[in-house]
Amino acid sequence: MKQHILPAIRLTIVTLIFFSGVYTLAVLGMAQLFPNHGKGELIEQNGKRYYANIGQSFTEDKYFNSRPSAVGYNAAGSGGSNKGPSNEEYLGVVQARIDTFLVHNPGVGKADIPVELVTASGSGLDPDISEKAALVQLQRIAKVRNLPQQKLEQLVKEHVSGPLFGMFGPAKINVLKLNLALDQLK
Repeated sequence: MKQHILPAIRLTIVTLIFFSGVYTLAVLGMAQLFPNHGKGELIEQNGKRYYANIGQSFTEDKYFNSRPSAVGYNAAGSGGSNKGPSNEEYLGVVQARIDTFLVHNPGVGKADIPVELVTASGSGLDPDISEKAALVQLQRIAKVRNLPQQKLEQLVKEHVSGPLFGMFGPAKINVLKLNLALDQLK
């Protein structure tokens, strides 16, 4: 029995030291190489502070809508709904989101709604949408803000971020940055 317990205790101690100390310091060191040193992207505008890395709710018709959140955009409680695509309650929530979107965007057909505008992400805090999700909302925003649609389309194109290193993940648009820039348009 001693032959098995002592190596197990040593292995436990070594892994505790490695994952509590060495690994943590390595991740912290790598974070220092990135902008903001791993502290998130803080944006200050009009006396308010926002974190661009965390999704936020934009429901007014004058703004681009964010991706829905299963946790009410609460960063302390990140998570999805854990309901599958065959769950009746989940299907009802998604249908309600589709109906709401169609009411606020009358020129858009149901088939034209990008999936990320009616389904929450796994974390519930996704700050980004696709270019298609932004473009499908242009007509509503142009009408509410009395701006030419072409000007809004140009704004959307300026805020598209390509895939990481040009190959990892899809192109995306940060909704907070886009809406803050939208407020600056005259």
